[in-house]
Amino acid sequence: MTDNLYKKSAVEVVSLLRRGEVSPLELIDEVEARTSVVEPDINALPTLCFDRAREHARRLMRDKPEPTQRGWLAGLPLGIKDLTDVEGVRTTYGSPIFANHVPDKSHPLVCRIENHGGIVVAKSNTPEFGAGGSTFNEVFGRTCNPWNTALTPAGSTGGGAAALAAGEIWLAHGSDHGGSLRRPATYCSVVGLRPSPGRVTRGTVSNLFSPLSVQGPMARNVPDLALFLDAMAGFCSSDPMTFDAPAISFADALTDAEVPRKVAFAETLGGSPVDEETRRLCREAMRHFKSLGSEVTEITFDIVDLEKTFLALRSQHFVVDRELQLQTHRDQIKPDIVWNTELGFNQSTRDLAGAERARASLYQQFQELFSDYDLLVTPGANTPAFDVNLRHPERIDGVALEHYMGASLLTSAVTLSASPALSIPCDFDQFGRAVGLQIVGKPRGEAALLSAGAMFEREAGLAELLPIDPRSGTVPPV
Repeated sequence: MTDNLYKKSAVEVVSLLRRGEVSPLELIDEVEARTSVVEPDINALPTLCFDRAREHARRLMRDKPEPTQRGWLAGLPLGIKDLTDVEGVRTTYGSPIFANHVPDKSHPLVCRIENHGGIVVAKSNTPEFGAGGSTFNEVFGRTCNPWNTALTPAGSTGGGAAALAAGEIWLAHGSDHGGSLRRPATYCSVVGLRPSPGRVTRGTVSNLFSPLSVQGPMARNVPDLALFLDAMAGFCSSDPMTFDAPAISFADALTDAEVPRKVAFAETLGGSPVDEETRRLCREAMRHFKSLGSEVTEITFDIVDLEKTFLALRSQHFVVDRELQLQTHRDQIKPDIVWNTELGFNQSTRDLAGAERARASLYQQFQELFSDYDLLVTPGANTPAFDVNLRHPERIDGVALEHYMGASLLTSAVTLSASPALSIPCDFDQFGRAVGLQIVGKPRGEAALLSAGAMFEREAGLAELLPIDPRSGTVPPV
């Protein structure tokens, strides 16, 4: 067996699998060995399911003895966020209400991933019901950022991002509502994609017709991410918003890509506060697009009532999802969720109608922008990683935050646009905290978006730093 397989990319390991030079069982052993070393420091994968994984691997090897017939992932171990059901594996949703829940059926997306050769080895940590700017819950505790274990990996796919950066797994599944794939990717210097609504199935959620919450991939680099998206994408009869996978795979699209002609950079969206050093580093990182030959233009992007609009639509989403649980288990649900849901209870039909009109207007703003530019680029997060013991930063660029969503408005704005968005590393600040970009593409334009991201990634060279061993540190001064 090849030594230090955990240091290789997912694409490299899948290639080894397809050539028969390594087996799925050997990779599971590699994950088990790495998690035993890393988990005590970061608490990213609190639920491990190696027995189930080995059973799946043996079945895969028996039923499909030819490795090239095992699907996109060919027997690659990966992690599934603990919001998503995996048959026979403890799935808590980060909630004490479901602390001992073991589903008897897998989520449709998990079934799709497994049918394409993915092997689930772990559930990654998440804040309760995915609501939170930092990854912690009453069941498993806090997840730490491997770049500095005194800091948070953000939320809500914080466990997946931390596990990737520390080399525990090669791919991590996640979900994104207001930035839950993008901000953790930024904080942990990995890549995360919020796909267009409908690109990846959400399964059987109650909000089947809402475009706000999506499922998506996270990885250490863009080619790995494209591979995982290929295993996720496609129509699902359980989800009325899904559509067919493209004729040309996302992995193949990377090999025949065109340099984006015109790129717009905005240091903020809708006036959302952004850390000063983050703004500067992201602006400087645009030199990589210029090196590729792209014309880069700095723009301002005004959004009327961004926060009001997003919170109105988000809170309605929470009413659909959490109203019944608040009636029966209110004392066991954390304040952030109660707050989100009660916002929905207390808003009028007119409030919601106004938010829908504002969302439609915002979509048109983005379409007008994309008539002139191929991509929109912003900072990947409003602020760098903060104290792991905090629910959210208290201030950003001198502006006090009234609630935890105040630190996610950059990513929330893009959620409202229905555009795909890629978080990609671009630098580190003076305290060694990862800084990233949010690269936004046209709706359903994931192929061009990932291609541009891959080009930027090669220019920046930061993917080569991963994986890392967890590092202790201190909280930088505010």
